[in-house]
Amino acid sequence: MSFFIAEAVAAEAPATGAGGFDILIIVAFALIFYFIVWRPQSKRTKDHRELIASLSKGDEVVTNGGLIGKVLKVNDDFLVFEAADKIELRLQKGAVSAVLPKGTIKSI
Repeated sequence: MSFFIAEAVAAEAPATGAGGFDILIIVAFALIFYFIVWRPQSKRTKDHRELIASLSKGDEVVTNGGLIGKVLKVNDDFLVFEAADKIELRLQKGAVSAVLPKGTIKSI
């Protein structure tokens, strides 16, 4: 006896043959995710890793914070960076975002 909910008679649902279509949609989303998100990000990560590995004394670099300067010394995880005359900063190698062409600091 139910006053608020109407009792429904359960009927069998019609059989659907869309099982293969569901898998196709999932595969399509996986491919879209791979080509739009995963692949470009892994390429950027690989390029940044190569950039950090190639740092050497005398390189002119830009940091993630926007500082421009010259690399004075390179260690395993850190580098000594000259931001201005006689102002040396110790940075992690990962903070370097780009290497500039030689002579860029003088032209600025």
